[in-house]
Amino acid sequence: MEIGLSTFVETTPDVQTGEVISHAQRIREVVEEIVLADQVGLDVFGVGEHHRKDYAASSPAVVLAAAASQTKRIRLTSAVTVLSSADPVRVFQDFATLDAISNGRAEIMAGRGSFIESFPLFGYDLKDYDELFEEKLELLLRIRESEKVTWYGGHRPAIHNLGVYPCPVQDPLPVWIGSGGNSQSVVRAGMLGLPLVLAIIGGSPLQFAPLVKLYKRAAEKAGHDVSKLPVASHSHGFIAETTEMAADKFFPSTQQAMNVLGRERGWGHYSRASFDAARSFEGALYVGDSKTVAEKIIHLRKHVGITRFMLHTPVGTMPHEDVMKAIELLGTEVAPRVREEISNWEKEL
Repeated sequence: MEIGLSTFVETTPDVQTGEVISHAQRIREVVEEIVLADQVGLDVFGVGEHHRKDYAASSPAVVLAAAASQTKRIRLTSAVTVLSSADPVRVFQDFATLDAISNGRAEIMAGRGSFIESFPLFGYDLKDYDELFEEKLELLLRIRESEKVTWYGGHRPAIHNLGVYPCPVQDPLPVWIGSGGNSQSVVRAGMLGLPLVLAIIGGSPLQFAPLVKLYKRAAEKAGHDVSKLPVASHSHGFIAETTEMAADKFFPSTQQAMNVLGRERGWGHYSRASFDAARSFEGALYVGDSKTVAEKIIHLRKHVGITRFMLHTPVGTMPHEDVMKAIELLGTEVAPRVREEISNWEKEL
């Protein structure tokens, strides 16, 4: 059972002061967070790609590379790379370079993206949303298959027997599929034999169990070894010394961020009642003391089949020292408890 973190490198206004941290400072803080995650024994850290003012990481590979030379073991991934509006050749080159710097710890998490700012920025039409992803994923996988590439598509110039460099340390360079719970994307990942990441940020996590089964059936039908295909989850959360403290610290910035997105997308108001319901044992928020969060992760593993858990923190802007403390608790208290319990449970099966 792998345990890690993800971030969107948010730069929203501070709930208390209204001040907005600079992109540069927040990026430097995230590098510190990745280094700490490595030091406390966590397995993976993901940085999400966005192209808007309140998110600072438009280039996750560069942020991860800054941490790569300061870390030893932790795996470094995008969370996600918006492949539909990216050039797969450049994506592969960036992460192959990260793989070299980290000596084989880079991963690509490819997704269509739930934000659309990158499409007009890079000159793509949203009506091609699905077609772009399918075509570019095909090219990305073709690139990792061989040093020289020949490929033809409808949204990018053809490539005729050209090399893509540098070559990564890992062969093949890991590519995961990120999904918000769309059955088509789950089936696609299974048929391709690619690891799956589910964004479990609302409702009951147990509702995703049928999707994991669908993914495994698709993989098995396509002839892939299901036992070798990991399934990850990405969920919002926060850890503090007590559950009450964790909830009180995490709620204000979460409410602010969710209501900003809610106004953009037509969601209802995000209240403390909504927050408290989501952090119940059957809810999608992993907020509490170490014991509470560990028990929820164990429950997710046993009933959904998740083999990698990524805690997304913070949501909105929180004090850097609070985020660092949450990372420390995740690595030193939550992860050991989860790994021991899962190990014992699997021995009994």
